[in-house]
Order: sequence, then C-alpha cells, then structure tokens
Amino acid sequence: MQELVIMKNKEAVTTSLQVAETFRKEHRAVLKAIDDLKDGLAQKYADLFWEDVYIHPQNKQAYRIVYMNRDGFTLAVLGFNNTQKVLEFKLKYIEAFNEMEKAIRKNTAFDTIEDMMIYQLEEMKDVKKDVSMLKNTMRISGQQEFEIKQKGNTKVMEVLGGKESRAYEEISKKVFSKFWSEFKRTFSIPRYGELPRKRFDDAVSFIEMWLPETAIRMEIDQLNRQQRLFGDENE
Repeated sequence: MQELVIMKNKEAVTTSLQVAETFRKEHRAVLKAIDDLKDGLAQKYADLFWEDVYIHPQNKQAYRIVYMNRDGFTLAVLGFNNTQKVLEFKLKYIEAFNEMEKAIRKNTAFDTIEDMMIYQLEEMKDVKKDVSMLKNTMRISGQQEFEIKQKGNTKVMEVLGGKESRAYEEISKKVFSKFWSEFKRTFSIPRYGELPRKRFDDAVSFIEMWLPETAIRMEIDQLNRQQRLFGDENE
C-alpha cells in the first residue's frame, strides 16, 4: 500500500485511487461518490478536489484520478458505512493528514511571533476537530450494548408485570417489538447496537422513562387482572 497522504503543491492530499484501495472499494465507486458532491458544492468543489490522470502500470493506459485535501476526503467518505474496520481506516487517514500537515508547517519559516502563535492555534483546532469527529461517529462499546439490551428487556418485563404474568405469556412478543421499534426510531438507527456512544446516557433515560401506548397498557392491565381473578377463584 502506498502512503495514505502525500504532499502536492505544499498541501496534504490523498487520491481517489488510494481511498479505493484503503477502503477496499472499486475506484469507479469512489469517483461516483465524489461526482455526486459536485452540484451541492458548486464553486467550492475546486477548493476540495482536482482532476488528473494516472498511467495504469499494467496496460499503460491513462485513467482519471481525483486528488482531494482533508475536507474533500471527509466529504468523500462520509457515506461509507461506519463499521469498525472503516472507522479504523478513517482514523489512520486523520493521523496521516495530521502528520503531513505538521511536516509541511515545520518546513514553513515563521516571519513573526504572531505567525508562530497562529500556527499553534491552528494545530489545536485540528486536534479538537478530529476528536469531535470521532465522538460523532463512534458507536457504543460491547459492554454498553449489553447494558442497553439488559436494561431494555428488564423495562419491558417490568411493564408486563413479570415473567409469570399472563400479559408476558400472551403479548410479550408484541410489547418487546414495540419497545425496540420505538427505541430505534427515537435514535434514528437500524439496530440498538449502532447507537452513537455520545447518546448512551440519552438511551438509558429513554429506557427508564418508556411506557407503551395507552391501549397496550390497558390490555396488559386487563390480562393481569384476569389472571389474579382466576387465581383467586382456584384457591
């Protein structure tokens, strides 16, 4: 694998071909993802991406390639599904951009103390930006996922009146389905394991406060009252 980030025209950049290789995607798929950004970016597109060609080492033919800076890269890979592996690749790119930009800045002479201070402040901003991006994309840990599942199941059991209740016996499947459906809809995720880590506390609060709709609560109450009534008659 080649260097993830290179210097071109005194700027840290990567290429569509390198992104495709790193994330194990077809080059044309990466090019399409970049092309789809053109209309939305308008004039800003040229500040983030620029076209070039490369010679294929096997057939010696020229093919399209796109160079992109840090912001261009961030937009290009935004739609990639954040699996653990993809997140690892994104982190490696962040580190590579940071190192290349640091090297470029070190080779830039400071004319004044003010210039040096501005450089240091910009470095701090980059670090904060990277940390913020990580917080926004990282999903909950395995332990947190287990806690969410346990707390959710316990809450539903509590609402049903326990595992020995008639409501649990007859409508537990419906109530469990209702709970997890509302959970996923509230946090806009396909499954609870995809919950962003920064929203873990919100998820715990949701579970603690959750109650099914009135019609389901009435059905649970009616089933459990029937159980108590029949139980008393059998004694």
